[in-house]
Amino acid sequence: MNLHRKGRAALVLALVAVVGMAFRVSWNALRDIAGAVGADDTAAMLYPFVVDGLMALALIATLVLADRDRTFALRVLGAYTVASLVLNYVHGLVPELHGRTVDWGRLADWDPANWALVLLATSLPVGSIYFGSDLVAKVLHHRPAPIPAASTNAEESTGIDTKRSTADLPVSTPAPITPNAATLPRPVAVGFLKSTLPAKPSPSIAPVPAAPIERRAVAAESTRPRRATGRVPAVAKSTRPKRTPDQLLAEARKATADWPDAKVTGEGIRRAIHTSPANARSLRDTLLAERAATAAEAA
Repeated sequence: MNLHRKGRAALVLALVAVVGMAFRVSWNALRDIAGAVGADDTAAMLYPFVVDGLMALALIATLVLADRDRTFALRVLGAYTVASLVLNYVHGLVPELHGRTVDWGRLADWDPANWALVLLATSLPVGSIYFGSDLVAKVLHHRPAPIPAASTNAEESTGIDTKRSTADLPVSTPAPITPNAATLPRPVAVGFLKSTLPAKPSPSIAPVPAAPIERRAVAAESTRPRRATGRVPAVAKSTRPKRTPDQLLAEARKATADWPDAKVTGEGIRRAIHTSPANARSLRDTLLAERAATAAEAA
């Protein structure tokens, strides 16, 4: 573990050294570019911190932020990296920038390219103010997700395993009964209770003869047929006489005399004259046919 920490510390120190040397190499190029676009000596010396310094800030923000904020920090880092690369490339192509003998505001011979380069060099300080402030605000308002404790996870996993093992048992196993020490009989010193007198011979006991088992008379099985259970008494049976089809039709005509055709249904007839559903449907068809025939004759 100690070697692992030392290795990480050495890696961080090496990274800081490389970044510092790279910053020093890029210093001259960015300072000369700043002087070529109109910055004074002090502003030209501070200009490398505007570009490369924001790159370092964006790199630190990517290590702290997460999700969309980290994506934003990576985009800022990539954009300023490309901008610093372009300015260093222009500084290498234009030798006049090294001795500051180039015309003021002239970074390229082709006008569109010169305008784009001047716009890039002059917009980086403003972008550093905006993006740097936004990154710092995101880092200050960032709340890292809480890491659950190892003990809590262990307890939860143990509880889950216990519940699963209990539910998988086909039959619940009762807990072992532990006898209470207070309820156990106390040992008795048998040696002190033994009598020293000689034992008397006990008289033999004659066996008692067992009484014979008397056979009891069993009632003979009755040959009379049993009465069927669940039979409905005659009194409970309905005394209503069975109606003929003509009687049912007459009752249906009387009950539906003032009904409209839409109301003449099998269910309505069944409830009106108290008949079976099959008879009600047959009566419905007959009544509707009679009504249709009467309407046709009237027309």
